[in-house]
Amino acid sequence: MSTAPRPVVTAFGWVPDFARGLVRDLRVRWACEEIGRPYDAELLDATKPRPDEYLARQPFDQVPAFTDDGLQIFETGAILLYLGEQDERLLPTDPQARWQAISWLFAALNSVEPFITRISGYDLFHHDKEWMPPAREAALGLCRQRLKRLTDALGDKDWLAGQFSVADIAMITVLNNLRHTDIVAEYPGLAAYKARGEDRPAYKRALDAQLADFEEKQPA
Repeated sequence: MSTAPRPVVTAFGWVPDFARGLVRDLRVRWACEEIGRPYDAELLDATKPRPDEYLARQPFDQVPAFTDDGLQIFETGAILLYLGEQDERLLPTDPQARWQAISWLFAALNSVEPFITRISGYDLFHHDKEWMPPAREAALGLCRQRLKRLTDALGDKDWLAGQFSVADIAMITVLNNLRHTDIVAEYPGLAAYKARGEDRPAYKRALDAQLADFEEKQPA
């Protein structure tokens, strides 16, 4: 029987309501749930600077960082790849499907997420600024272009690389940053894709685990 310690994912112990379900440790939790990999959560105070020891693990002061039997990884894309290499339920073994999944993982984080987070940033943090409406309108046009290309590429497939993979974990959690809007609903195929992911039992377990770790009130 293995005595190796359980992997540890860092997360926040409290975030405002609008961010609950959006913090990126959810991606790692979801991947672990898909393959039945038990893990522990190391909770950090989001209202305080992280110590130097943490910055040595995560140079950008974010979550998650991931530790597995002494191996330390940061950035959700890298963590998802690490977990995917351990289980074909997260990353196909067929070379074409595998690299399709990896390509879409990168696309979610580099070609789609920046355009989505610009919209959510305007809505959540700059909604009362005079300059916001025209800036948002310009950003919205670019965001819609990306979502249209994503919709066309997905077509009638259930998942981006044929089978469910780390690419879908990344893409669905990226799309969820628009949950305060009706933008994804403008693309019925994309909305159905997002719903398929969120209907997976592993996603629900991961979300429940993240929400359970949050304190109800902001730390003093």
